[in-house]
Amino acid sequence: MAITRDKKNTLVAELSDALDSSKMTVFAQYQGINVADIQELRRAARAAGVTITIVKNRLVRVAMASSDTYKNTDTSGLTGQLLYAFSDTDEVAPAQVLNTFAKTQPALVFAGAFSGDGTLLTADEVKALAGLPSKNQLIAEVVAQLLSPVHDITNALSGNLHALLDGVSAKATN
Repeated sequence: MAITRDKKNTLVAELSDALDSSKMTVFAQYQGINVADIQELRRAARAAGVTITIVKNRLVRVAMASSDTYKNTDTSGLTGQLLYAFSDTDEVAPAQVLNTFAKTQPALVFAGAFSGDGTLLTADEVKALAGLPSKNQLIAEVVAQLLSPVHDITNALSGNLHALLDGVSAKATN
């Protein structure tokens, strides 16, 4: 069934908003994946704060052309059946969600990505990003590293205190 011009204009406006607010937009080929698996992917993506959209590549090109950030971006890689993953909170979340799904569904193949500043990333660069920890994981690792000396000193002092208490306890019982 054909889409009306009004519906297309609405889709282009929604895509423009999604592209402009997104920190990273990852696109992947999904040929051979059934609807139930796509719904499962959408549920997992929603939980991670990622939006999955399947729309014609021509409409994405029109939305990109209307955006100041993406109007000069190369869109020659937008061919075939593609799904688009947007995230306005985390740069690597779309790549991670799709990478996790691709482990169980090998038919999902990264095709590339657009960064928030309009840079086109290759599929290999997207795979490398998918291997990075999330923003919250990185913050937790930095905090753990900063607290490590404090924990070490506390453990050393409590060890000496325990040894002193054990010595006093042994003297008291003798």
